Amino acid sequence: MKLRPQSAHIVSMQDFRDRKSPHIIRLAPELDGLEMLYSNDTAKERMFSLKILFWGLYSDGSVAGLVPWLRDIVSCPSLRDPLNGHWQGYHDPGIDRIFMDAPAHKIAELQSSAEYFRYEGNNASDIVQELPDTLGTHAVLTHNGFRSFLLTEVVSWRLLSGGQLQGLLIDESRLSVTPVLPGDPCLYPASSNPEFKYFFQHRIANKIKERDPETLSAMYTLID
Repeated sequence: MKLRPQSAHIVSMQDFRDRKSPHIIRLAPELDGLEMLYSNDTAKERMFSLKILFWGLYSDGSVAGLVPWLRDIVSCPSLRDPLNGHWQGYHDPGIDRIFMDAPAHKIAELQSSAEYFRYEGNNASDIVQELPDTLGTHAVLTHNGFRSFLLTEVVSWRLLSGGQLQGLLIDESRLSVTPVLPGDPCLYPASSNPEFKYFFQHRIANKIKERDPETLSAMYTLID
């Protein structure tokens, strides 16, 4: 099965106001280690965990956990691709509790912050929020079909008025001061780089850096 790269698409303000599907209007970082649980078709008897990066408030009032997944950041409940996994719930590893709905304290945080800021952009590409990446997410860049590749850290994530989320990387040619913080002019969206392929959290990224055979094999499967 081939995964087709998804191109960035900026729609007009009227487009996203008129569309029927809910879109993200506010983000809150997950700072207590809550996880997404998922299974996949290769090991149906097992469950795997992935750290949640953000909680997102949608235009219909719903709240869902968000995780970097392949080329995007996606809501946990929408993870139903047969190749990549099926969402099984949220997990609090501190008390080993599995639950299906976003926690009440995150819902309250998002609702109160959305009520306070009441942000409405003039077009779909206006920036609503830019938050730091707290999970050590990396982007994989390659120009030759993974014969060689570069892993680079995602510094921050940007929420646009149209509900899109962009992972931001450092443009070394524009780097002038360190540390690089959200909002720095040297940051650019990974999706605008033709060499960008996937996002990976730090645990997988470190295994790729170490050339772990099993991890590399799984990564190469994505491009078969």
